[in-house]
Amino acid sequence: MLEVTMYTDGAARGNPDGPGGFGTILSFVAADGKEHIREYSKGYVKTTNNRMELMAAIAGFEALTKPCHVTVYSDSQYLVKAFNEKWLEGWIKKGWKRGKNDPVKNVDLWKRLLAAMQMHQAEFVWVKGHNGHPQNERCDELATTAADGNDLCIDEGLEEN
Repeated sequence: MLEVTMYTDGAARGNPDGPGGFGTILSFVAADGKEHIREYSKGYVKTTNNRMELMAAIAGFEALTKPCHVTVYSDSQYLVKAFNEKWLEGWIKKGWKRGKNDPVKNVDLWKRLLAAMQMHQAEFVWVKGHNGHPQNERCDELATTAADGNDLCIDEGLEEN
């Protein structure tokens, strides 16, 4: 199974009308023994940071066409805790409710991410933001690329009105 490292980030900078951009970098060693990197960055989207982190992960998983073992580095506790602390399992069992009548936010994106992850083995690693952690710096590079790319096309399926 192919080993893939994914760096995801949403950027809360640069856009006067909303948070910014989001993107993903996929890094893997191909059959030729060389590391290959693919970047998927999106332009401005008016939404929340949490949604941008989810969208970045979705973009990465949807780009993988063969089963892979994926390690996702993210500075989003929201994204990482959902998988490491079994929040998703709990939400699904409760019918996507957090409490008695408190709905889970971003259900559309969580469902899309789960569908994109189905054929893969994935683990999520939180890299605390802005502390000089090299993995986080890679995430931040990606966010800057995404936020600066306001001429890039946004996937309409991910855009929030």
